[in-house]
Amino acid sequence: MVFGYCRAQIVGWPPVRSYRKKPTMTTATKNGKYVKVAVDGAPFLRKVDLETYSSYQQLLSAFEEMFAFLTICNNVVSERKMMDSGNGIEYVPTYEDRDGDWMLVGDVPWKMFAESCKRLRLMKSCEAIGLGIS
Repeated sequence: MVFGYCRAQIVGWPPVRSYRKKPTMTTATKNGKYVKVAVDGAPFLRKVDLETYSSYQQLLSAFEEMFAFLTICNNVVSERKMMDSGNGIEYVPTYEDRDGDWMLVGDVPWKMFAESCKRLRLMKSCEAIGLGIS
């Protein structure tokens, strides 16, 4: 009889604190469109919530803040390119849509982009030749 009493106490071990329990549905997981951002040559990924931005320019500015070594090119011809001034490498923001195709950021209207984007990649411009980069 003592054995049964001890067994009843062991159920639920180890105790899990309430802040460690996985919430069923919170506002942070319910809202937002998080996508991963990769930079060619960088050993780490970042995540961004596309719903917090309303234009491509805001997204590129966020990339500039996230990756301190990148700056936005300001000339008219390459307005959607970023530059690593330390190495002289130019990056082009691309994204994978829901069909699995890689496209240039800015080719479609913002709202369509935000709905169809699965992940983002800042690709070296020398590798983005097939995407329409000159």
